[in-house]
Amino acid sequence: MTMLDDPQVFIPDLIANHARFQPLREAVVCGEVRRNWGDFDRAISRIANALVAQGIGRGDKVAVLMGNCVEMLEAVFGIVRAGACAVPLSGLLTGSQLAGLIDDSGAVGAFATADFRARLDALDALPLGLRQGLLIAVDATPAGMATGEALSGSLSGSVSGSWRTLADFVEGAADTQPVVNYRLDDAFNIIYSSGTTGLPKGIVQTHRARLHWAFSNAIEMGFRDTSRALTTTSLYSNGTWLMMLPVLFTGGTLVAMPSFDAGRFLALLGAERITHTFMVPSQFIMVLADPRLAQADSSRLETILCGGSPLRSDTKREVIETFGNKLTELYGFSEGFATMLKPWHPASKFDTVGTPVLGFEIRILDEAGRSLPRGEIGEIASYGAGMMQGYHGKPEETAKLIWRDERGRTFIRSGDVGRLDEDGFLSILDRKKDMIISGGFNVFPSDLEQVVGEHPAVRDVTVIGVPHDRWGETALALVIAHSGSDADPAAILAWANQRLGKHQRLAGVELLDDFPRNALGKVLKRELREPYWKAAGRTL
Repeated sequence: MTMLDDPQVFIPDLIANHARFQPLREAVVCGEVRRNWGDFDRAISRIANALVAQGIGRGDKVAVLMGNCVEMLEAVFGIVRAGACAVPLSGLLTGSQLAGLIDDSGAVGAFATADFRARLDALDALPLGLRQGLLIAVDATPAGMATGEALSGSLSGSVSGSWRTLADFVEGAADTQPVVNYRLDDAFNIIYSSGTTGLPKGIVQTHRARLHWAFSNAIEMGFRDTSRALTTTSLYSNGTWLMMLPVLFTGGTLVAMPSFDAGRFLALLGAERITHTFMVPSQFIMVLADPRLAQADSSRLETILCGGSPLRSDTKREVIETFGNKLTELYGFSEGFATMLKPWHPASKFDTVGTPVLGFEIRILDEAGRSLPRGEIGEIASYGAGMMQGYHGKPEETAKLIWRDERGRTFIRSGDVGRLDEDGFLSILDRKKDMIISGGFNVFPSDLEQVVGEHPAVRDVTVIGVPHDRWGETALALVIAHSGSDADPAAILAWANQRLGKHQRLAGVELLDDFPRNALGKVLKRELREPYWKAAGRTL
């Protein structure tokens, strides 16, 4: 009997459809480079067909070692269109770290710009799994120049003989979609965690998960084909995909900043007619302090998304006063979960992180793994279509995260401590591993950061637990002061401790110029804690 297919939309097919029906509309902009949907799709197909000709397909991994540029997106989607799995890696890593993650992922090829190639070429040898012929040298295209022209001869004296130009790699490749079938459980990408609590782990996300990220966030944040989204963070980072995927899913325009600059961000809002944008808390602080803020044209802005780490209440109020009631605050983790606090949620929920994004469920668990009623404090666990498939090559690490509900479904344990109120709004108390246990009391750094952050001399603050002979550990506030302020650590300490509970009081305040952060601006507290614990001869 003849049966119809069980049809499913896949992101590579959606990109091709946008190119068919709106080929001249802008798809992506980065710096001076602009691609319409037709050119963007053809570039993706050339890469995909060249990969297929090399035998690359389902099950293969290909690394992408590139900063923010249009070609980076074309490489990622070209790999996925070929049926393979893209592995975008951080520009903050050393050559040996990059090689380690390439080995860990099992990548057989790599697309790399000159800065990444130099780091790898300085090593004694490239990772063993990389195949000759699949090491592709990419260099950003100057405005108005075709890809082949920009890359011609770009290897002269700059990289080892292992690399070939992108122009050489795609020469003769068709610019039409290859005949490749996708499955929902195929790996779409591997994103490496930031390593805030240890070594990075490869988070495997499937086509199903990425489709969910695309359509759920498109619905939640009101994306459509006329939307223009501005991303301010690195394109390899999972958080950036909260803007990138839904705007491309709906056929809008992605405007990616090559690197973040507060003044440039403010200029782009008006010049590019931006409707949606995403920033992390440290970027909001920089924008609010920029003298060009008063002249910025944000009139077309509909949605401002904040994620990566919690936004202090005082900063949140200033964002809303400056840009209007357009702020959506997101809490989530790359393994697959998110909540959103939206502009129309009740004022009484201002200090929560909202309710689960479309398609997600949430539970609060006690230490024994029992599901707690609303109002109780425990570990946050989640379930939904956007969950990862698992940590690449680490089944034991994946198993540690799993909690099964009464239906046998596998929830992901987050390691975060939170509470659901009677209306289902989630409050985040802290990272379980960042929680300070002082004299038997649980002290949540975020509570202390909220208080210290209200001091007029404090621009940014993070609180960590340091060793204490009597209490086991105690709280230390690390502060970045406002430029030009006469910040006195002793005065800040006295001011804060007057406002904190007895069990919360700080042992000290220290001034720093900056904090170590991951790509989304999240403070790497483990790096800050380590020297104090080593000095005390104790381990974290």
